[in-house]
Amino acid sequence: MKKTVYIIGHRNPDTDSAVAAASYARLKQLLGYENYVAARAGHFTPQTEYIFNKFKVPVPEYIPDLIPKTAYFMQDHCETVSAETSLWAAIGKMNTLNYKVLPVVDSDGTYKSLLHYNAFAKDVLTILNPEKKIGITTSVDLVCSTLNAQPIIKKNSEQLFKCMIMIGSAKIETVRANLEEHKSENLIVIASNREDVHEACINAKVKLLVITSGYVLNKELRTVAEKNNVSVLISPYDTSSTSMLVSYSTPVSVMADASVQPVMPGDTVAKVRPKLQTSASRCLPVVDSNNKVCGLINESDLLHEPNVEVILVDHNEMSQAVEGVENYRLLEVIDHHRVGNLATKYPITFINKPVGATSTLIASLFRENKISIPLEIASILLCAILTDTLILQSTTTTDIDREMAEYLSNITNLDIQSLGEEIISAGSRIGGRDASEVIRQDMKEYSEGKLVYTVSQIEVDNTNEILKRKKEFLQELEFERRSRKGLFSALLVTDIASLSSILLIEAEKDFLPFIAYPKREENVYYLKDIVSRKKQLIPMISEVVSQYAR
Repeated sequence: MKKTVYIIGHRNPDTDSAVAAASYARLKQLLGYENYVAARAGHFTPQTEYIFNKFKVPVPEYIPDLIPKTAYFMQDHCETVSAETSLWAAIGKMNTLNYKVLPVVDSDGTYKSLLHYNAFAKDVLTILNPEKKIGITTSVDLVCSTLNAQPIIKKNSEQLFKCMIMIGSAKIETVRANLEEHKSENLIVIASNREDVHEACINAKVKLLVITSGYVLNKELRTVAEKNNVSVLISPYDTSSTSMLVSYSTPVSVMADASVQPVMPGDTVAKVRPKLQTSASRCLPVVDSNNKVCGLINESDLLHEPNVEVILVDHNEMSQAVEGVENYRLLEVIDHHRVGNLATKYPITFINKPVGATSTLIASLFRENKISIPLEIASILLCAILTDTLILQSTTTTDIDREMAEYLSNITNLDIQSLGEEIISAGSRIGGRDASEVIRQDMKEYSEGKLVYTVSQIEVDNTNEILKRKKEFLQELEFERRSRKGLFSALLVTDIASLSSILLIEAEKDFLPFIAYPKREENVYYLKDIVSRKKQLIPMISEVVSQYAR
Protein backbone atom coordinates (compact mmCIF):
# COMPACT_ATOMS: atom_id res chain seq x y z
CA MET A 1 0.00 0.00 0.00
CA LYS A 2 1.03 3.61 -0.45
CA LYS A 3 2.27 5.55 2.56
CA THR A 4 -0.77 6.34 4.70
CA VAL A 5 -0.96 8.67 7.68
CA TYR A 6 -3.78 7.70 10.02
CA ILE A 7 -5.27 10.47 12.15
CA ILE A 8 -6.85 8.65 15.06
CA GLY A 9 -8.35 9.31 18.47
CA HIS A 10 -8.38 7.13 21.57
CA ARG A 11 -9.61 3.53 21.77
CA ASN A 12 -13.16 4.43 22.79
CA PRO A 13 -13.81 7.51 20.67
CA ASP A 14 -16.22 10.10 21.98
CA THR A 15 -17.61 12.83 19.75
CA ASP A 16 -14.65 15.20 20.18
CA SER A 17 -12.17 12.44 19.34
CA ALA A 18 -14.03 11.30 16.21
CA VAL A 19 -14.73 14.84 14.97
CA ALA A 20 -11.13 15.94 15.56
CA ALA A 21 -9.84 13.01 13.47
CA ALA A 22 -12.30 13.59 10.61
CA SER A 23 -11.81 17.37 10.57
CA TYR A 24 -8.02 17.32 10.79
CA ALA A 25 -7.84 14.75 7.99
CA ARG A 26 -9.99 17.07 5.84
CA LEU A 27 -7.68 20.00 6.63
CA LYS A 28 -4.63 17.97 5.61
CA GLN A 29 -6.33 16.93 2.38
CA LEU A 30 -7.24 20.53 1.58
CA LEU A 31 -3.58 21.39 2.14
CA GLY A 32 -2.67 18.83 -0.54
CA TYR A 33 -1.84 15.78 1.57
CA GLU A 34 -4.10 13.15 0.02
CA ASN A 35 -2.60 10.27 2.00
CA TYR A 36 -3.92 11.52 5.36
CA VAL A 37 -6.84 9.35 6.47
CA ALA A 38 -9.23 9.77 9.41
CA ALA A 39 -9.52 6.63 11.52
CA ARG A 40 -11.22 5.39 14.67
CA ALA A 41 -10.13 2.66 17.05
CA GLY A 42 -13.59 1.83 18.39
CA HIS A 43 -17.27 2.02 17.61
CA PHE A 44 -19.17 5.29 17.71
CA THR A 45 -21.37 6.35 20.60
CA PRO A 46 -25.03 7.01 19.67
CA GLN A 47 -24.35 10.73 19.99
CA THR A 48 -21.38 10.65 17.61
CA GLU A 49 -23.26 8.50 15.12
CA TYR A 50 -26.18 10.93 15.25
CA ILE A 51 -23.92 13.92 14.52
CA PHE A 52 -22.11 12.32 11.56
CA ASN A 53 -25.42 11.16 10.08
CA LYS A 54 -27.11 14.53 10.64
CA PHE A 55 -24.45 16.43 8.70
CA LYS A 56 -23.69 13.62 6.23
CA VAL A 57 -19.99 13.43 7.01
CA PRO A 58 -18.17 10.17 6.09
CA VAL A 59 -17.21 8.30 9.24
CA PRO A 60 -13.50 7.69 9.92
CA GLU A 61 -12.13 4.32 8.82
CA TYR A 62 -12.51 1.66 11.50
CA ILE A 63 -9.14 0.25 12.56
CA PRO A 64 -9.51 -2.01 15.61
CA ASP A 65 -5.74 -2.23 16.02
CA LEU A 66 -2.45 -1.27 14.40
CA ILE A 67 -0.65 -4.53 15.07
CA PRO A 68 1.86 -4.84 12.16
CA LYS A 69 0.16 -6.47 9.19
CA THR A 70 1.13 -7.60 5.71
CA ALA A 71 -0.61 -4.61 4.14
CA TYR A 72 1.77 -2.20 5.89
CA PHE A 73 4.89 -3.77 4.35
CA MET A 74 3.85 -5.44 1.07
CA GLN A 75 4.60 -4.32 -2.48
CA ASP A 76 1.12 -3.44 -3.69
CA HIS A 77 1.90 -3.48 -7.40
CA CYS A 78 2.33 -6.98 -8.77
CA GLU A 79 2.23 -8.33 -12.31
CA THR A 80 0.73 -11.78 -12.81
CA VAL A 81 0.76 -14.34 -15.59
CA SER A 82 -2.09 -16.44 -16.93
CA ALA A 83 -1.94 -20.17 -16.20
CA GLU A 84 -2.28 -20.78 -19.96
CA THR A 85 0.85 -18.80 -20.85
CA SER A 86 3.88 -20.75 -22.01
CA LEU A 87 6.77 -21.23 -19.64
CA TRP A 88 9.04 -19.46 -22.13
CA ALA A 89 6.82 -16.35 -22.19
CA ALA A 90 6.51 -16.37 -18.39
CA ILE A 91 10.29 -16.54 -17.91
CA GLY A 92 10.69 -13.71 -20.40
CA LYS A 93 8.23 -11.63 -18.38
CA MET A 94 10.10 -12.35 -15.16
CA ASN A 95 13.35 -11.20 -16.76
CA THR A 96 11.79 -8.05 -18.18
CA LEU A 97 10.22 -7.12 -14.84
CA ASN A 98 13.27 -8.28 -12.87
CA TYR A 99 10.94 -10.46 -10.76
CA LYS A 100 12.20 -13.40 -8.74
CA VAL A 101 8.69 -14.85 -8.60
CA LEU A 102 5.56 -14.49 -10.68
CA PRO A 103 2.05 -15.35 -9.41
CA VAL A 104 0.07 -17.56 -11.78
CA VAL A 105 -3.66 -16.84 -12.10
CA ASP A 106 -6.56 -18.40 -13.94
CA SER A 107 -8.76 -16.69 -16.53
CA ASP A 108 -10.67 -14.61 -13.94
CA GLY A 109 -7.54 -13.56 -12.05
CA THR A 110 -7.82 -16.04 -9.18
CA TYR A 111 -4.48 -17.08 -7.69
CA LYS A 112 -3.41 -20.62 -8.61
CA SER A 113 0.32 -21.03 -7.99
CA LEU A 114 3.70 -19.29 -7.88
CA LEU A 115 6.42 -19.52 -10.50
CA HIS A 116 9.83 -19.24 -8.90
CA TYR A 117 13.28 -20.28 -10.04
CA ASN A 118 13.60 -23.13 -7.55
CA ALA A 119 10.50 -24.91 -8.84
CA PHE A 120 11.35 -24.05 -12.42
CA ALA A 121 14.88 -25.46 -12.16
CA LYS A 122 13.65 -28.68 -10.59
CA ASP A 123 10.97 -29.30 -13.22
CA VAL A 124 13.11 -28.31 -16.19
CA LEU A 125 15.85 -30.71 -15.10
CA THR A 126 13.24 -33.45 -15.06
CA ILE A 127 12.04 -32.57 -18.55
CA LEU A 128 15.50 -32.17 -20.03
CA ASN A 129 16.97 -35.28 -18.39
CA PRO A 130 18.95 -36.95 -21.23
CA GLU A 131 18.44 -40.37 -19.68
CA LYS A 132 14.69 -40.10 -20.10
CA LYS A 133 12.49 -39.50 -23.10
CA ILE A 134 11.23 -35.94 -23.22
CA GLY A 135 7.56 -35.74 -22.23
CA ILE A 136 5.65 -32.48 -21.85
CA THR A 137 2.16 -31.02 -21.67
CA THR A 138 1.48 -28.40 -24.31
CA SER A 139 -0.84 -27.33 -27.14
CA VAL A 140 -0.34 -26.48 -30.79
CA ASP A 141 -0.97 -22.81 -30.03
CA LEU A 142 1.61 -22.78 -27.22
CA VAL A 143 4.24 -24.39 -29.44
CA CYS A 144 3.41 -21.93 -32.21
CA SER A 145 3.72 -18.86 -29.97
CA THR A 146 6.89 -20.11 -28.25
CA LEU A 147 8.62 -20.69 -31.60
CA ASN A 148 7.13 -17.64 -33.32
CA ALA A 149 6.31 -20.27 -35.89
CA GLN A 150 4.41 -19.92 -39.15
CA PRO A 151 1.26 -22.04 -38.88
CA ILE A 152 0.46 -24.17 -41.93
CA ILE A 153 -2.20 -26.44 -40.45
CA LYS A 154 -3.64 -26.15 -36.94
CA LYS A 155 -6.04 -28.77 -35.60
CA ASN A 156 -7.66 -28.39 -32.12
CA SER A 157 -4.91 -25.88 -31.52
CA GLU A 158 -6.03 -24.73 -28.04
CA GLN A 159 -6.38 -28.23 -26.59
CA LEU A 160 -3.70 -29.25 -24.09
CA PHE A 161 -2.19 -32.70 -24.54
CA LYS A 162 0.58 -34.79 -23.07
CA CYS A 163 3.13 -35.76 -25.66
CA MET A 164 6.56 -37.08 -26.48
CA ILE A 165 9.07 -35.09 -28.54
CA MET A 166 10.91 -36.91 -31.29
CA ILE A 167 13.69 -35.59 -33.52
CA GLY A 168 13.32 -36.81 -37.09
CA SER A 169 17.00 -36.79 -38.10
CA ALA A 170 17.79 -40.52 -38.32
CA LYS A 171 17.57 -42.77 -41.36
CA ILE A 172 14.03 -43.06 -42.68
CA GLU A 173 13.83 -46.71 -41.58
CA THR A 174 14.72 -45.71 -38.01
CA VAL A 175 12.21 -42.85 -38.09
CA ARG A 176 9.45 -45.21 -39.23
CA ALA A 177 10.37 -47.72 -36.52
CA ASN A 178 10.25 -45.02 -33.86
CA LEU A 179 6.90 -43.78 -35.15
CA GLU A 180 5.55 -47.33 -35.02
CA GLU A 181 6.86 -47.78 -31.49
CA HIS A 182 5.05 -44.64 -30.29
CA LYS A 183 1.97 -44.85 -32.53
CA SER A 184 -0.40 -44.95 -29.54
CA GLU A 185 1.04 -41.71 -28.12
CA ASN A 186 0.72 -38.04 -28.98
CA LEU A 187 3.90 -37.17 -30.83
CA ILE A 188 5.56 -33.90 -31.76
CA VAL A 189 8.14 -34.58 -34.44
CA ILE A 190 10.80 -32.02 -35.22
CA ALA A 191 12.30 -32.38 -38.68
CA SER A 192 14.22 -30.23 -41.14
CA ASN A 193 13.80 -30.34 -44.93
CA ARG A 194 13.51 -34.12 -45.37
CA GLU A 195 10.30 -34.84 -47.29
CA ASP A 196 10.56 -38.57 -46.56
CA VAL A 197 10.39 -37.83 -42.83
CA HIS A 198 7.53 -35.38 -43.40
CA GLU A 199 5.61 -38.04 -45.33
CA ALA A 200 6.25 -40.74 -42.72
CA CYS A 201 5.02 -38.48 -39.91
CA ILE A 202 1.88 -37.44 -41.78
CA ASN A 203 1.06 -41.05 -42.67
CA ALA A 204 1.61 -42.03 -39.01
CA LYS A 205 -0.86 -39.28 -38.04
CA VAL A 206 1.40 -37.61 -35.50
CA LYS A 207 -0.08 -34.83 -33.40
CA LEU A 208 2.24 -32.08 -34.64
CA LEU A 209 4.98 -31.85 -37.24
CA VAL A 210 7.41 -28.96 -36.76
CA ILE A 211 9.57 -28.22 -39.80
CA THR A 212 12.71 -26.30 -38.85
CA SER A 213 14.90 -23.61 -40.41
CA GLY A 214 12.01 -22.10 -42.34
CA TYR A 215 11.63 -25.02 -44.75
CA VAL A 216 8.16 -25.49 -46.23
CA LEU A 217 5.85 -28.48 -46.61
CA ASN A 218 5.22 -30.09 -49.99
CA LYS A 219 1.75 -29.07 -51.20
CA GLU A 220 0.73 -32.65 -51.92
CA LEU A 221 1.73 -33.66 -48.39
CA ARG A 222 -0.25 -30.71 -47.05
CA THR A 223 -3.44 -32.20 -48.49
CA VAL A 224 -2.72 -35.52 -46.79
CA ALA A 225 -1.90 -33.78 -43.51
CA GLU A 226 -5.24 -31.96 -43.61
CA LYS A 227 -7.00 -35.29 -44.17
CA ASN A 228 -5.09 -36.98 -41.31
CA ASN A 229 -5.64 -34.10 -38.83
CA VAL A 230 -1.91 -33.47 -38.51
CA SER A 231 -0.96 -29.96 -37.42
CA VAL A 232 2.07 -28.48 -39.19
CA LEU A 233 4.20 -25.52 -38.11
CA ILE A 234 7.28 -23.96 -39.69
CA SER A 235 9.92 -22.92 -37.15
CA PRO A 236 12.39 -20.11 -37.99
CA TYR A 237 15.04 -21.85 -35.84
CA ASP A 238 17.31 -24.78 -36.50
CA THR A 239 16.49 -28.23 -35.18
CA SER A 240 18.52 -27.93 -31.98
CA SER A 241 17.05 -24.57 -30.97
CA THR A 242 13.55 -25.64 -31.96
CA SER A 243 13.66 -28.77 -29.80
CA MET A 244 14.82 -26.74 -26.83
CA LEU A 245 12.10 -24.13 -27.26
CA VAL A 246 9.36 -26.72 -27.69
CA SER A 247 10.32 -28.05 -24.25
CA TYR A 248 9.56 -24.57 -22.87
CA SER A 249 6.14 -24.40 -24.53
CA THR A 250 4.50 -26.19 -21.62
CA PRO A 251 1.92 -23.98 -19.82
CA VAL A 252 3.33 -22.14 -16.85
CA SER A 253 0.73 -23.75 -14.58
CA VAL A 254 2.52 -27.08 -15.02
CA MET A 255 5.85 -25.68 -13.85
CA ALA A 256 4.64 -23.33 -11.12
CA ASP A 257 4.59 -24.31 -7.46
CA ALA A 258 0.99 -24.91 -6.39
CA SER A 259 2.08 -25.67 -2.82
CA VAL A 260 2.84 -21.99 -2.13
CA GLN A 261 -0.14 -20.68 -0.19
CA PRO A 262 -0.82 -16.93 -0.37
CA VAL A 263 -1.27 -14.58 2.57
CA MET A 264 -3.78 -11.78 3.02
CA PRO A 265 -3.27 -8.05 3.66
CA GLY A 266 -4.79 -8.37 7.12
CA ASP A 267 -2.51 -11.21 8.23
CA THR A 268 -0.18 -10.14 11.02
CA VAL A 269 3.56 -10.01 10.47
CA ALA A 270 3.94 -12.50 13.33
CA LYS A 271 1.87 -14.98 11.31
CA VAL A 272 3.51 -14.28 7.95
CA ARG A 273 7.17 -14.20 9.00
CA PRO A 274 7.51 -17.98 9.61
CA LYS A 275 5.85 -18.68 6.26
CA LEU A 276 8.35 -16.42 4.50
CA GLN A 277 11.24 -18.14 6.24
CA THR A 278 10.14 -21.55 4.97
CA SER A 279 9.28 -20.34 1.47
CA ALA A 280 11.85 -21.43 -1.12
CA SER A 281 11.87 -17.97 -2.70
CA ARG A 282 11.48 -16.04 0.60
CA CYS A 283 8.53 -14.40 -1.10
CA LEU A 284 4.76 -14.90 -0.95
CA PRO A 285 1.83 -13.63 -3.02
CA VAL A 286 -0.78 -11.52 -1.24
CA VAL A 287 -4.44 -12.03 -2.15
CA ASP A 288 -7.67 -10.28 -1.26
CA SER A 289 -10.84 -11.86 0.10
CA ASN A 290 -11.73 -13.06 -3.43
CA ASN A 291 -8.33 -14.78 -3.80
CA LYS A 292 -7.23 -12.20 -6.38
CA VAL A 293 -3.56 -11.22 -6.28
CA CYS A 294 -3.08 -7.72 -4.86
CA GLY A 295 0.65 -7.73 -4.09
CA LEU A 296 3.80 -9.52 -3.03
CA ILE A 297 5.72 -9.60 0.22
CA ASN A 298 9.40 -10.48 0.55
CA GLU A 299 11.27 -11.34 3.71
CA SER A 300 13.37 -8.22 3.12
CA ASP A 301 10.23 -6.04 3.05
CA LEU A 302 9.85 -6.62 6.77
CA LEU A 303 13.17 -4.85 7.34
CA HIS A 304 11.85 -1.60 5.86
CA GLU A 305 9.79 1.09 7.56
CA PRO A 306 6.05 0.28 7.40
CA ASN A 307 3.84 2.21 5.00
CA VAL A 308 1.93 3.71 7.95
CA GLU A 309 2.48 6.77 10.11
CA VAL A 310 0.22 8.14 12.84
CA ILE A 311 -1.18 11.38 14.22
CA LEU A 312 -2.93 11.21 17.61
CA VAL A 313 -5.82 13.52 18.42
CA ASP A 314 -7.69 14.03 21.71
CA HIS A 315 -5.21 11.95 23.73
CA ASN A 316 -1.50 11.58 24.29
CA GLU A 317 -1.23 8.53 26.56
CA MET A 318 -0.23 5.21 25.04
CA SER A 319 -2.61 3.35 27.35
CA GLN A 320 -5.50 5.09 25.57
CA ALA A 321 -4.09 4.75 22.05
CA VAL A 322 -5.06 2.10 19.51
CA GLU A 323 -3.27 -1.19 20.16
CA GLY A 324 0.02 -1.50 18.23
CA VAL A 325 0.55 2.24 17.68
CA GLU A 326 4.06 1.98 19.17
CA ASN A 327 5.21 0.18 16.00
CA TYR A 328 4.86 3.28 13.82
CA ARG A 329 6.34 6.72 13.49
CA LEU A 330 4.31 9.31 15.37
CA LEU A 331 4.15 12.61 13.48
CA GLU A 332 1.88 14.83 15.57
CA VAL A 333 -0.23 15.00 18.72
CA ILE A 334 -3.11 17.44 19.09
CA ASP A 335 -4.79 17.29 22.49
CA HIS A 336 -6.31 19.17 25.41
CA HIS A 337 -5.75 16.63 28.20
CA ARG A 338 -2.97 16.22 30.73
CA VAL A 339 0.40 15.19 29.32
CA GLY A 340 1.08 11.54 30.07
CA ASN A 341 4.16 9.40 29.63
CA LEU A 342 4.49 9.80 25.86
CA ALA A 343 7.98 9.25 24.42
CA THR A 344 8.97 9.41 20.73
CA LYS A 345 12.02 8.45 18.70
CA TYR A 346 11.83 11.58 16.54
CA PRO A 347 10.87 15.22 17.10
CA ILE A 348 7.14 15.71 16.54
CA THR A 349 4.56 18.48 16.37
CA PHE A 350 2.90 18.54 19.79
CA ILE A 351 -0.08 20.86 20.29
CA ASN A 352 -1.58 20.72 23.78
CA LYS A 353 -3.66 23.56 25.13
CA PRO A 354 -6.02 23.76 28.13
CA VAL A 355 -9.21 24.30 26.17
CA GLY A 356 -12.57 22.57 26.42
CA ALA A 357 -12.30 20.45 23.27
CA THR A 358 -9.67 19.23 20.83
CA SER A 359 -12.06 20.33 18.08
CA THR A 360 -11.48 23.92 19.19
CA LEU A 361 -7.80 23.43 18.34
CA ILE A 362 -8.61 21.83 14.97
CA ALA A 363 -10.91 24.73 14.03
CA SER A 364 -8.10 27.12 14.99
CA LEU A 365 -5.72 25.27 12.67
CA PHE A 366 -8.09 25.85 9.74
CA ARG A 367 -7.98 29.56 10.46
CA GLU A 368 -4.22 29.64 11.03
CA ASN A 369 -3.68 27.96 7.65
CA LYS A 370 -6.18 30.35 6.03
CA ILE A 371 -8.26 27.41 4.79
CA SER A 372 -12.01 27.85 4.47
CA ILE A 373 -13.84 25.36 6.68
CA PRO A 374 -16.32 23.26 4.64
CA LEU A 375 -19.87 23.72 5.94
CA GLU A 376 -20.36 20.13 7.09
CA ILE A 377 -16.97 20.13 8.87
CA ALA A 378 -17.77 23.41 10.60
CA SER A 379 -21.06 21.86 11.75
CA ILE A 380 -19.50 18.78 13.36
CA LEU A 381 -16.71 20.88 14.89
CA LEU A 382 -19.36 23.02 16.58
CA CYS A 383 -21.14 19.88 17.80
CA ALA A 384 -17.93 18.48 19.27
CA ILE A 385 -17.14 21.69 21.14
CA LEU A 386 -20.66 21.81 22.57
CA THR A 387 -20.62 18.17 23.69
CA ASP A 388 -17.19 18.36 25.33
CA THR A 389 -18.08 21.59 27.16
CA LEU A 390 -21.71 20.73 28.01
CA ILE A 391 -22.96 23.57 25.81
CA LEU A 392 -20.17 25.85 27.05
CA GLN A 393 -21.19 25.39 30.71
CA SER A 394 -18.45 23.01 31.84
CA THR A 395 -15.64 24.33 34.03
CA THR A 396 -13.26 23.30 31.25
CA THR A 397 -14.77 25.89 28.92
CA THR A 398 -12.44 28.74 27.99
CA ASP A 399 -12.92 32.01 26.17
CA ILE A 400 -11.23 30.38 23.19
CA ASP A 401 -13.97 27.73 23.09
CA ARG A 402 -16.72 30.36 23.34
CA GLU A 403 -15.20 32.50 20.60
CA MET A 404 -14.72 29.49 18.32
CA ALA A 405 -18.26 28.24 18.95
CA GLU A 406 -19.65 31.66 17.99
CA TYR A 407 -17.49 31.70 14.86
CA LEU A 408 -18.68 28.24 13.79
CA SER A 409 -22.28 29.12 14.66
CA ASN A 410 -22.10 32.11 12.33
CA ILE A 411 -20.59 30.02 9.52
CA THR A 412 -23.22 27.27 9.80
CA ASN A 413 -26.19 29.38 10.90
CA LEU A 414 -26.80 26.88 13.72
CA ASP A 415 -28.09 28.05 17.11
CA ILE A 416 -25.67 27.06 19.87
CA GLN A 417 -28.22 26.33 22.61
CA SER A 418 -30.76 24.38 20.55
CA LEU A 419 -28.08 22.40 18.71
CA GLY A 420 -26.32 21.62 21.98
CA GLU A 421 -29.50 20.37 23.64
CA GLU A 422 -30.35 18.28 20.58
CA ILE A 423 -27.02 16.45 20.37
CA ILE A 424 -26.58 15.99 24.12
CA SER A 425 -30.07 14.53 24.26
CA ALA A 426 -29.11 12.13 21.45
CA GLY A 427 -26.22 10.87 23.57
CA SER A 428 -28.06 10.64 26.88
CA ARG A 429 -30.52 7.93 25.89
CA ILE A 430 -29.59 4.66 27.58
CA GLY A 431 -32.92 2.86 27.38
CA GLY A 432 -32.45 -0.60 25.90
CA ARG A 433 -28.67 -0.33 25.91
CA ASP A 434 -26.50 -2.85 27.75
CA ALA A 435 -24.51 -1.60 30.71
CA SER A 436 -21.32 -2.86 29.04
CA GLU A 437 -22.04 -0.73 25.97
CA VAL A 438 -22.66 2.40 28.05
CA ILE A 439 -19.51 1.90 30.11
CA ARG A 440 -17.26 1.21 27.13
CA GLN A 441 -18.59 3.94 24.83
CA ASP A 442 -16.34 6.54 26.49
CA MET A 443 -13.92 4.71 28.75
CA LYS A 444 -10.33 5.76 29.37
CA GLU A 445 -7.58 3.90 31.18
CA TYR A 446 -5.17 5.69 33.50
CA SER A 447 -2.12 4.60 35.45
CA GLU A 448 -0.35 5.86 38.53
CA GLY A 449 2.91 3.95 38.84
CA LYS A 450 1.94 0.28 38.75
CA LEU A 451 -1.71 0.97 39.55
CA VAL A 452 -4.23 0.94 36.69
CA TYR A 453 -7.82 2.18 36.71
CA THR A 454 -10.55 3.16 34.25
CA VAL A 455 -13.06 5.99 34.28
CA SER A 456 -16.01 6.06 31.90
CA GLN A 457 -18.37 8.99 31.41
CA ILE A 458 -21.86 9.54 30.10
CA GLU A 459 -24.04 12.66 30.11
CA VAL A 460 -27.74 12.24 30.90
CA ASP A 461 -30.67 14.55 31.53
CA ASN A 462 -31.66 12.50 34.58
CA THR A 463 -29.67 10.03 36.69
CA ASN A 464 -32.69 8.02 37.87
CA GLU A 465 -32.47 5.34 35.18
CA ILE A 466 -28.81 4.71 35.94
CA LEU A 467 -29.59 4.37 39.64
CA LYS A 468 -32.47 1.97 38.95
CA ARG A 469 -30.01 -0.25 37.05
CA LYS A 470 -27.20 0.30 39.58
CA LYS A 471 -26.61 -3.42 40.19
CA GLU A 472 -26.21 -4.10 36.47
CA PHE A 473 -23.73 -1.24 36.03
CA LEU A 474 -21.69 -2.16 39.11
CA GLN A 475 -21.43 -5.78 37.96
CA GLU A 476 -20.09 -4.62 34.62
CA LEU A 477 -17.62 -2.24 36.29
CA GLU A 478 -16.34 -5.07 38.47
CA PHE A 479 -15.92 -7.28 35.40
CA GLU A 480 -13.94 -4.51 33.71
CA ARG A 481 -11.74 -4.00 36.80
CA ARG A 482 -10.96 -7.70 37.16
CA SER A 483 -10.22 -8.15 33.45
CA ARG A 484 -7.55 -5.43 33.68
CA LYS A 485 -6.39 -6.38 37.19
CA GLY A 486 -7.10 -2.76 38.00
CA LEU A 487 -7.43 -0.86 41.26
CA PHE A 488 -10.94 0.29 40.34
CA SER A 489 -13.31 0.99 37.49
CA ALA A 490 -15.73 3.91 37.68
CA LEU A 491 -18.57 5.46 35.73
CA LEU A 492 -19.05 9.23 35.94
CA VAL A 493 -22.72 10.01 35.21
CA THR A 494 -23.09 13.73 34.54
CA ASP A 495 -26.51 15.33 34.93
CA ILE A 496 -26.65 18.05 32.27
CA ALA A 497 -29.61 19.69 34.00
CA SER A 498 -27.99 20.18 37.42
CA LEU A 499 -24.40 20.29 36.14
CA SER A 500 -23.37 17.77 38.80
CA SER A 501 -22.54 14.08 38.67
CA ILE A 502 -22.78 10.78 40.45
CA LEU A 503 -19.90 8.31 40.51
CA LEU A 504 -20.43 4.54 40.39
CA ILE A 505 -17.30 2.66 41.39
CA GLU A 506 -16.13 -0.91 41.94
CA ALA A 507 -12.71 -1.14 43.58
CA GLU A 508 -10.38 -3.13 45.76
CA LYS A 509 -12.04 -3.16 49.19
CA ASP A 510 -9.10 -1.46 50.91
CA PHE A 511 -9.29 1.43 48.41
CA LEU A 512 -12.92 2.45 49.08
CA PRO A 513 -12.20 4.05 52.51
CA PHE A 514 -9.92 6.55 50.76
CA ILE A 515 -12.85 7.97 48.80
CA ALA A 516 -14.06 11.02 50.68
CA TYR A 517 -16.89 12.11 48.37
CA PRO A 518 -20.46 12.25 49.78
CA LYS A 519 -21.89 8.74 49.65
CA ARG A 520 -25.33 8.53 48.08
CA GLU A 521 -25.71 4.74 48.07
CA GLU A 522 -23.41 1.76 48.37
CA ASN A 523 -20.66 2.25 45.74
CA VAL A 524 -22.38 5.45 44.55
CA TYR A 525 -21.05 8.94 45.35
CA TYR A 526 -22.45 12.41 44.71
CA LEU A 527 -20.11 14.93 43.07
CA LYS A 528 -21.61 18.42 43.26
CA ASP A 529 -20.56 20.78 40.45
CA ILE A 530 -18.30 18.08 38.95
CA VAL A 531 -18.87 17.67 35.21
CA SER A 532 -15.41 17.30 33.72
CA ARG A 533 -13.56 14.02 33.87
CA LYS A 534 -10.22 15.37 32.75
CA LYS A 535 -10.13 18.71 34.58
CA GLN A 536 -12.05 17.95 37.78
CA LEU A 537 -12.40 14.23 38.50
CA ILE A 538 -9.07 12.82 37.32
CA PRO A 539 -6.91 15.30 39.30
CA MET A 540 -8.89 14.46 42.46
CA ILE A 541 -8.86 10.72 41.80
CA SER A 542 -5.15 10.84 41.03
CA GLU A 543 -4.50 12.42 44.43
CA VAL A 544 -6.57 9.72 46.15
CA VAL A 545 -4.66 6.98 44.32
CA SER A 546 -1.37 8.57 45.36
CA GLN A 547 -2.45 8.57 49.01
CA TYR A 548 -3.50 4.93 48.75
CA ALA A 549 -0.16 3.94 47.16
CA ARG A 550 1.95 5.47 49.97
